[in-house]
Amino acid sequence: MNAYTQELFSGQNYNPRSFFLIAGPCVVENAEMVDEITSTVSSLCKQFQIPYIFKASYRKANRTSAGSFTGIGDEAALELIQAAGKKYGVPVTTDIHAALEASMAARYVDVLQIPAFLCRQTDLLIAAAETGKLVNVKKGQFLSGPSMAFAVQKIRQAGNEKIWLTERGNSFGYTDLVVDYRNIPWMKAHQVPVVMDCTHSLQQPNQTSGVTGGNPELIETIAKAAIATGTDGLFIETHPNPSIAKSDGANMLRLDLLEGLLEKLVRLREAVIE
Repeated sequence: MNAYTQELFSGQNYNPRSFFLIAGPCVVENAEMVDEITSTVSSLCKQFQIPYIFKASYRKANRTSAGSFTGIGDEAALELIQAAGKKYGVPVTTDIHAALEASMAARYVDVLQIPAFLCRQTDLLIAAAETGKLVNVKKGQFLSGPSMAFAVQKIRQAGNEKIWLTERGNSFGYTDLVVDYRNIPWMKAHQVPVVMDCTHSLQQPNQTSGVTGGNPELIETIAKAAIATGTDGLFIETHPNPSIAKSDGANMLRLDLLEGLLEKLVRLREAVIE
């Protein structure tokens, strides 16, 4: 972990050899769900000495169907995200979709996430950078790891060195994604921490049903391979009951399966970095 990542997690007791975990629901659905997930994941991360950041979208701007759930209201959702972080003593993150959203979201969260489809939007990257928050940019499904140098450059030129990059697969035909693990060392070459998105990389987008599909049974495979290839952090969306989740349920990890997965990944990490 570099200095600004260590500072983000400075309030937590963690193994410095560990990967960090970004985890939470796809979108804020209600206060009870946010509390249940943050409580469970933060407890597991304390158990395994993994630095943890809670993630939830305050609003879903990118949906396949116009009838899909988008959120409970921007400020209401952001307040729940912020409150969860304060209650459990963890940093929090959410994604933003337009430059005008950056300063608003920055009042509530520690890390601003740039969605993959928007990773080339210069005004969005600059607005996020100018908040002074850590900026996590998801690599577009249409880009290579080396090409993410330009996103990093835009943020740095705006005066912000606090950057993460996240791998989340590449488009494979019209309705599938595939992960090229070469992108992890390629993006680490930009001198920033790299995260593996273990759930969105298993999406099957653009389905004719209007609902994105997925392969959650492969989350463990994606995560293990990412640890083996040197990722600094893992991104895992999780929900107590993905079948009724209001967004991305088809590729989320069921919350009660997270403990067993983390136990395996911690052991693998120790083996890899020896």
